[in-house]
Amino acid sequence: MHILGLSAYYHDSAAALVTDGKVIAAAQEERFTRVKHDSNFPHQSVEYCLGQARISLADVDYIVFYDKPFLKFERILETYLAFAPRGFRSFAKAMPLWLREKLFQKNLLVNELKTHDPDFSAKGRLLFSEHHQSHAASAFFPSPFDEAVVLTMDGVGEWATTSVALGNGSTLETVKEIHFPHSLGLLYSAITYYLGFKVNSGEYKIMGLAPYGEAKHADLMMDHLIDIKDDGSFRMDMSYFNYCTGLTMTNGKFAELFGQPVRTPENPLTQFHMDMAASIQAVTEEVVLRMTRALASETGCKNLCLAGGVALNCVANGKILRDGAFDNVWVQPAAGDAGGALGAALGAYHLHAGRDREIGAGGDAMQGSYLGPQYQQEQIEASLNGAGAVFRTLDDEALISTAVEDLTQDKAIGWFQGRMEFGPRALGGRSILGDPRSPAMQKTVNLKVKYRESFRPFAPSVLRENVSDWFELDTDSPYMLMVADVKRERQRPMSAEEKKLFGIEKLNVPRSDIPAVTHVDYSARIQTVHHDTNPRYHALLSAFNAATGCPVLLNTSFNVRGEPIVCTPEDAFRCFMGTEIESLIVGNCYLRKDDQDPSLKLDYKNSFDLD
Repeated sequence: MHILGLSAYYHDSAAALVTDGKVIAAAQEERFTRVKHDSNFPHQSVEYCLGQARISLADVDYIVFYDKPFLKFERILETYLAFAPRGFRSFAKAMPLWLREKLFQKNLLVNELKTHDPDFSAKGRLLFSEHHQSHAASAFFPSPFDEAVVLTMDGVGEWATTSVALGNGSTLETVKEIHFPHSLGLLYSAITYYLGFKVNSGEYKIMGLAPYGEAKHADLMMDHLIDIKDDGSFRMDMSYFNYCTGLTMTNGKFAELFGQPVRTPENPLTQFHMDMAASIQAVTEEVVLRMTRALASETGCKNLCLAGGVALNCVANGKILRDGAFDNVWVQPAAGDAGGALGAALGAYHLHAGRDREIGAGGDAMQGSYLGPQYQQEQIEASLNGAGAVFRTLDDEALISTAVEDLTQDKAIGWFQGRMEFGPRALGGRSILGDPRSPAMQKTVNLKVKYRESFRPFAPSVLRENVSDWFELDTDSPYMLMVADVKRERQRPMSAEEKKLFGIEKLNVPRSDIPAVTHVDYSARIQTVHHDTNPRYHALLSAFNAATGCPVLLNTSFNVRGEPIVCTPEDAFRCFMGTEIESLIVGNCYLRKDDQDPSLKLDYKNSFDLD
């Protein structure tokens, strides 16, 4: 049985294919179109998924959309009626689009699918899943657990903003929900907006900025913005927010409460902004910890699965794990809306078609999240030749040793191997790598390669077998969704003078044996690397460890600020030529920047919008 899952028309459109319960392929449309957070129908992702399985759309039993447009339309109408006439401006702006397209989304989807199969008929084949059920299914069904509590938290689906489901075998039952407009995800997005970052893409910057500040405003937030109950349930005071009725997230009353106007992107970040980031992070953690403790107590279950955009808050995830209310925590690597496509397909297989679920002996069913396109060596060489690249083809041993040599010489290298990752994190398939021991590497990669804010931290990739030697963590974290501290014996205490430094000035103070991946609070967003899911990346880390005694590499996504992660060898070469990356390794091809035709150099620094 083939089931195709789709997410589209909001942000992060994607397609995923499940065959007989096995995840075959999944990819976001942005990777193909090169449009960040592309929300259009995922035509190229669909073609990729079908091609990966060597089938046509006619062979697919069910096509499943990740949410229910009529319920979402109901929410918009009821919200307007509840706040009328205050929301007329935003209502008037939204209605033409809804009446023209979204309300008749079934027809829209059928027409789009007919471009893949002119004879496509929706009868008995086109299904719609509820948004939070798609998220929950994406978290539970690929997890390594036979039973689990499944917590989904995001901005909003149709009505739900937070939901709890109980997963058991091939069943999944929603038991609790919090409804719009009360939303932890939208509260976090409101602070993102207030601090001058882009909603639905800049939230992770707030998480990265938080350690530079103090949670001075957390009490003010909990006194005025959000009322949190003992079990983590909450209600928000909507008089401070504008997202129900206006075209902004916050209003004048919100700005008055905190004493400053909304920051514009061109204005500098101050200590106030850092303290606001620290405060909303503290509030988020308070909500999720109260909630997970209560759920563990109520259910007696030892396993927790997480999905929804809030599940990408890896600092909170790490605290849930360390809190110990649940013995095991598993997070869907594509926790946002892209992962809804996968959850819709898996939900249709187990819940609609009633098929049994099999849990593999080797852990979860995401295959390391390496679910995107891959390219054979001959395809890579043809692509690079077509782009005018100069390269050498090396055998496996020479390739690894050359990469290690470059890394130990403080070079940043582009690393393009195997299948592309599904989800927002680069996990050693489409990565930029550096030596974590270098005090200058974090700043160099941010400013000269990624062209982004210097405060943003980088993640360490570490051999799974060595993770507990370097970090306060001794469990799998293959998807870079858990934060833990660097081991105390590897930390370098800050002097009294260094502690007095203001905000981002602290960044330049080495804080551990691996300063390039150690955040200002000694934390790190950890990816454990496993031989069974990525043998080549594991081999590189092993060789680097043999050469240096350090089983860790700096790993960041292969793109620049505002650009989607690279998908093809041509994307990788363009990004290589548009940045100051010194080396590029694509398959077994090795490229040095100095060997390339200077006329092929691109200006990537100003090519993409701020994210």
